[in-house]
Amino acid sequence: MTDRNDNSTIVMLNMAGVALAYVLLGISLWLSTDVPLSTKGYWGMGIVLLTISLINVVKYRFDNQQRDDRIRRIEEVRDEKMLEEALLDTKPNV
Repeated sequence: MTDRNDNSTIVMLNMAGVALAYVLLGISLWLSTDVPLSTKGYWGMGIVLLTISLINVVKYRFDNQQRDDRIRRIEEVRDEKMLEEALLDTKPNV
């Protein structure tokens, strides 16, 4: 149970960090008078697209990890069942 609490704390901390980074970036772009508005928009689009790409990469890695865990569990259950059957077959009939 503590794993879920630790994970939620870490996720919340990361979300706060991302939000803070966006706010600080927005402030720096807003206050920058040397950069034209079109360049600021281009940077903003790049950052949004990079964020979407990073979310997709993390999701796909998480999905692959879940799939590998599921396959490992299936193989463990199959091996345990085969072991039980082998032990039942080798018992002498009394």
